[in-house]
Amino acid sequence: MEYIDVAVIGGGQSGLAAARSLLAHGLRPVVLEASEQAAGSWPHYYDSLTLFSPARYSSLPGLPFGGDPDLYPHRDEVVAYLLRYAEHLDADIRTGHRVTAVRAAGEGFELDVAGGRTLGARAVVAATGGFGRPNRPALPGLDTFSGNLLHVSQYRNPAPFAGQRVVVVGAGNSAVQVAAELAQVARVSLASRAPVRWFPQRPFGRDLHFWLMATGLDAAPLARFQRRPASMAVIDDGRYRAALAAGLPDRRPVFTRVDGPSVTWADGTAEDVDAIVLATGYLPDLDCLTPLGAIDRSGRPRHRDGASLIHPRLAYVGLEWQRSLSSASLRGVGRDAQRAARRLARTLRRP
Repeated sequence: MEYIDVAVIGGGQSGLAAARSLLAHGLRPVVLEASEQAAGSWPHYYDSLTLFSPARYSSLPGLPFGGDPDLYPHRDEVVAYLLRYAEHLDADIRTGHRVTAVRAAGEGFELDVAGGRTLGARAVVAATGGFGRPNRPALPGLDTFSGNLLHVSQYRNPAPFAGQRVVVVGAGNSAVQVAAELAQVARVSLASRAPVRWFPQRPFGRDLHFWLMATGLDAAPLARFQRRPASMAVIDDGRYRAALAAGLPDRRPVFTRVDGPSVTWADGTAEDVDAIVLATGYLPDLDCLTPLGAIDRSGRPRHRDGASLIHPRLAYVGLEWQRSLSSASLRGVGRDAQRAARRLARTLRRP
């Protein structure tokens, strides 16, 4: 069995930031990425996805994003940036290595990798982030739907939905963006439990992220006061709010039930729909930590500010609201990675 210093599970933005910080603290990380490239979930997002933060606020530590700092990068530009970042790291990055189980072994760990291989590690950083497992809410009768049911993680572009009746469930950024895009080719309703909340992308003439950085709110340790994060307001430059105001899409309370091809709305009316898109968020993909007892029944990690409450040599990077509102973002994940690496280095040096 091969023995390594620190196993970093996940090779997206969180894993790459973690690897850099671990190297800076004298540790030797091995990044284990399930897919065939070190770009995390980014290649799988919908085609039109564009960041809400401009390039100047969208970098990992040590390598600027590049290009016009005031432009908002597209999904494919983020993928290219992450691949470039991985190339610049002096780290052992192993793609095609899916970790299936992590077990305690003495003071360290044993990791099972798909295909039958086992690795030993002194420490583990779980860097799969908070967006690896689509959240599919238990809406009444949803399992009976006979149309096209998909999570937004499976959505790519509106072409397959042309001329159809589509319901998008959710009230966050992805829900609003995808619903507005679909409304250009289909008849679309945005169904949510509460009305959409809005926040301007450029308040007082400056990008929102300028103000977050200037006020210190971006890095403020707010997670302990936000144990159950409320749905975030939709960041908008005006076009999405205008689209909803024009009924493209229309917004209505979420349906009360599904029965075969039809949904029943809150007013009692029923209609057949062709597709339901669940833009209902994600959960951490951390099932491999189950043998450690490190996650709760809902699949969420037992941690405080990224430090495992179960094992002193286990840390997390990239969880939503791990420590601050930017913990799961390109601009913020590096801060949490530095904290995790510093803590692990201190732990591993103890006699």
